Amino acid sequence: MSFLNQNILTWIVLSPFIAALLLIITPPNRGALIRWIALLGAGLTLPLSILVAILYNRQQGGFQFQRDVPWINSLGIQYHVGVDGISVVLVLLTAIIITAGVFASWRVQNRTKEFLALLLFLVSGVFGVFVSLDLFFFFLFYEIAVLPMYLLIGIWGTGRKEYSAMKLTLYLLFGSAFILVGILSLYFVSPQHTFDLLTLQRSGRFSYAFQRIIFLAFYIGFGILAGIWPLHTWSPDGHASAPTAVSMLHAGVLMKLGAYGILRVGVGLLPGGAHTWAFLMGAIATINILYGAFSAMGQTDFKYVVAYSSVSHMGVVMLGIASLNPVGVNGAVMQMFSHGIMTGLFFAVVGLVYEKSHTRDILKMGGFAKRMPGVAVAMTIGGLASFGLPATSGFIAEFMVFWGMWHTFPVLAALSVIGIVLTAVYVLRILQKIFLGPFTEQYHDLADAQKTEWVAITALAALLILVGVMPSPLVNLIRLGLHGFHLNI
Repeated sequence: MSFLNQNILTWIVLSPFIAALLLIITPPNRGALIRWIALLGAGLTLPLSILVAILYNRQQGGFQFQRDVPWINSLGIQYHVGVDGISVVLVLLTAIIITAGVFASWRVQNRTKEFLALLLFLVSGVFGVFVSLDLFFFFLFYEIAVLPMYLLIGIWGTGRKEYSAMKLTLYLLFGSAFILVGILSLYFVSPQHTFDLLTLQRSGRFSYAFQRIIFLAFYIGFGILAGIWPLHTWSPDGHASAPTAVSMLHAGVLMKLGAYGILRVGVGLLPGGAHTWAFLMGAIATINILYGAFSAMGQTDFKYVVAYSSVSHMGVVMLGIASLNPVGVNGAVMQMFSHGIMTGLFFAVVGLVYEKSHTRDILKMGGFAKRMPGVAVAMTIGGLASFGLPATSGFIAEFMVFWGMWHTFPVLAALSVIGIVLTAVYVLRILQKIFLGPFTEQYHDLADAQKTEWVAITALAALLILVGVMPSPLVNLIRLGLHGFHLNI
């Protein structure tokens, strides 16, 4: 058991990476073998992540399953991994989305092995970020998670894919510069000259002026990936041009890396700076919620509607973090999980509708539920969760966020709640325009989801209801991860 505890996180990180290496040496004409290798590499992370969630000691709390191996002693760099309640939830989310993403990509025909190899390489970096307790490796895995997006969108995307890929990359590299400056500042100012996150957290010897400046650097750097206004414009374009599985990972997991970085590094190490800029974070989050919802209402491209909805829902995540109290932050992490599952389902549905109808123009669609009843039901469940219907995961997450924010900045909380009404408007509009009403006869050859496609949309839709009905396991797990943060009680 000791060997398992020390190495299980490493295997979660390495499984998709090893599968990516195997795909590289697999002959390109072995299509079935390529897909099964990818599914094995992605799917193996799911039982391992579930095992981590089951074995996590609720009585002990804190960081567990730690593995600490010196790498460059002279620079204070070490391979140090571990998870607390927050990380466990996000590792589990990543495993679910990448497994569903491989199923959703089962019918990709163009350079299949390269596509799946890059997808697995990217998700290996995502896992690495969520388990890293050394800021050097945190940043290394962060870049591994971000950079493959350029190729995945630029080669396999649609529409203005080259423009979208370049815009996304430049924005995220701009953010990475702020993150790198912040990490190096922590290293040189700390008495131990270390990148170890737990050591930096225990020392807590950063001046108030230092915290204010460096927290802002982390907020901008990580916030770009989280889609904060007005640095969000790369996100809708990236979503709209990306292939289905990449959109699922992009919105479902990658944007969560930004919010996680602000919470883990910014709030965790620089609480004074976090409290200084809390109102600014809350105000920008409120703009995100309302602006994203209004923008989604005005779109006629199905994928752009979902893309702008992600900007709005990530605003809810940032609002919870800005509350800086246990209930609000717990709700923010719950919203990360809920939105990850929800948006993964949305983009899987968008991909299915586009593949079968060859259009994303909402105004040209109608009555698709007659030919695609399963897809229509899945989209309805996701839509209900997106505006927080009780008994769905979105309800408990948003309730906790707004409750927490009301105790910190009640005016911002009151304004943000308007986003729920706006979300209901564009979600119901989509359901009415695309799936209900008179059937558009030109789409007479439409077909419902098929074998592997059913796996992805059914599992994600069921999770939205399961977590909504039984939220306490996740809520209690996240609560255990909040003990190391300096939050308002």
